[in-house]
Amino acid sequence: MPEVLKKYDMRGKTIGQFCCNNGRELLSLVRTTGAKGGIGFDIAENMVAFANGKAKELPIPCRFIAENILDIGSEYDDTFDFVILTIGALCWFKSLNDYFKVVCRTLKKGGVIIVNEQHPLSNMLAAESDEGYDANHPLDLKFSYFEHEWVGNDGMGYITGKSYKSKTFTDYTHSLSEIISSMCKNGVVITDMKEFDYDISGNFDNLSGQGIPLSLILEGRKD
Repeated sequence: MPEVLKKYDMRGKTIGQFCCNNGRELLSLVRTTGAKGGIGFDIAENMVAFANGKAKELPIPCRFIAENILDIGSEYDDTFDFVILTIGALCWFKSLNDYFKVVCRTLKKGGVIIVNEQHPLSNMLAAESDEGYDANHPLDLKFSYFEHEWVGNDGMGYITGKSYKSKTFTDYTHSLSEIISSMCKNGVVITDMKEFDYDISGNFDNLSGQGIPLSLILEGRKD
């Protein structure tokens, strides 16, 4: 990701991030690139409060808004020169077309969108926490590539590193064609794509470096 970001001059620009979590990525990006400022959106109020606290403490010209991404209003249309989407953003939305419809209307004409996500192929594999995981055959394909819905009550382990009883949450897997077509349908021209054999999800560290596509970066520009 750092190598891709170096291609772009973000000085004096405005950066948006959707599903920004605790804001650390956007804060770091604005601080190191000389961007004019950043706005992050996330539905988790506690994460947004933490991010706003850090922005004020450091200080960095970022603000964070607690909002369902699908409910973001028209006041943010044509706001961002750059939009950043990182691991764990897409899985919370059943319809990526609905998601990108909102995200892309906030992007200025000619603006750049960068997506750094888990590779969709890895969604066919079972992680250690999944039912059916076989440590002796970690490459066995357990799930459909095209459609799978995950329902859990074991908390957000990627945040805490622990499993705990939580409210029920649902996330969704998406094929590569669905990601790309949803971006294109909403006015983005794909300009580059890179695939990597290292894991960024925390689920398949043991498979990194084995020639299996585990993560990707998509770059696009709003036409």
